[in-house]
Amino acid sequence: MSEIVKFENIGNVTLLTLNDPDRLNALSLEMISELHRYIRMIINNELETRCLVITGAGRGFCAGANLIEGAGQSSFEDIDPGKALEEHYHPFLIDLKNLKIPLITAVNGVAAGAGCSLGIFGDIVYAAKSSYFYQAFKFIGLVADASSTFVIPRKIGMARALEFSLIGEKVSADKALDWGLINHVVEDGKLISTVMDAATNLAEGPTVALGLMKQLYWDSFANTFEEQISAESKAQTIAGKTEDSKIGVMSFIQKQKAKFKGK
Repeated sequence: MSEIVKFENIGNVTLLTLNDPDRLNALSLEMISELHRYIRMIINNELETRCLVITGAGRGFCAGANLIEGAGQSSFEDIDPGKALEEHYHPFLIDLKNLKIPLITAVNGVAAGAGCSLGIFGDIVYAAKSSYFYQAFKFIGLVADASSTFVIPRKIGMARALEFSLIGEKVSADKALDWGLINHVVEDGKLISTVMDAATNLAEGPTVALGLMKQLYWDSFANTFEEQISAESKAQTIAGKTEDSKIGVMSFIQKQKAKFKGK
């Protein structure tokens, strides 16, 4: 059997591919566990990488949670989707949020339900022209989850977030771009090459500073103005002591392109 998540290291970029194309890469607990295993390896410095890309194999990015996986239980009363979220999805999403390197998601085809949540979770989101985003939860009598209710209103505002989830419209890549849900739309055949170019560029940057910057933006939603500017100064102290900061300043003075080391 093929790996449920394919792993590739390409230079300083790690590419993780959801790899269950027959089910449009629906998120099984096994797939979540495997994704989380790689994220933990990056966090623990067991993988040397400076940028992470997540995409899907075949015709779709991710069709949401694997409903077949839970359907084999003795009765619907035995199914507790909230428990699966608490025990599997949430630890993975928290570690993904706290990743100290840039994350790019490359959305090909459908991104539905929890797959939509994962697809838009990237620091930068690229989508193929034919892809679409679908908050499908209402159609199975469930609520939006996997961080949707946190991330979506912060990207596109409350009015559009509510409409997106309550109506359940399939939102095209172009419309998602217009809304601000994603960053870029590219031709289908150019998605991965375009994303890998962007990932390589990010991986050549001062990744300690980029990681600190990510954390500042996430934390800004909970901080007061005074708390946020205090957090900025603390992060700047850390960044200013890095090898990359010294390289950057000297390269600027010498009018040369900086060759950062990610340290």
